[in-house]
Amino acid sequence: MPRKKILGSHVKRLLSGVSDHGRRHLTEVETDLRQTELLLEEAIEKLTTSFMAIHTAVGDRQGTINMLLAGQTPSAEDSERLGAMSGEIGLHVNAAITSMQFQDMTSQLLDRTLKRVTGLREFLDTVGAHGNHILPDSGSEEIVDLLGKVSMALAIQSLELRSALRKAVNQQHLESGDIELF
Repeated sequence: MPRKKILGSHVKRLLSGVSDHGRRHLTEVETDLRQTELLLEEAIEKLTTSFMAIHTAVGDRQGTINMLLAGQTPSAEDSERLGAMSGEIGLHVNAAITSMQFQDMTSQLLDRTLKRVTGLREFLDTVGAHGNHILPDSGSEEIVDLLGKVSMALAIQSLELRSALRKAVNQQHLESGDIELF
């Protein structure tokens, strides 16, 4: 095969590899960021529901609380409902705390995303550093040899990054009653 064709095939393979690697990692970054967005939306919705339930529970008992503050004696039913209020609020607070687990998951996703961006930057730095060694008067043999070294270095970096990113994002669910508030 003539030298120009060999050189051309090496350049084509290198550029295609860089493009594929970059596209793959940027797609994963996009996926992780969308997953983070969904986690945040879900957590905010759950927190809002929990806090509104707490507000409702307190509001439902406000009349009885006002009677007690005024020195009046509440009915037996009002006293019983007021006594149950602590447990009801505790359940809603537990639900709110459970929904705040998104913080751990989003931290894991953001950490993985940052590793991808850092890995991609290092990948491009490698291409740039090896590219600096190609001089205008470099011969085809030198360029082919350098492209082979670049390809090998990039393949190693890609494998190292992939193995570092295999870790899945984990969520631990708290069960009701795991947290005692009152």
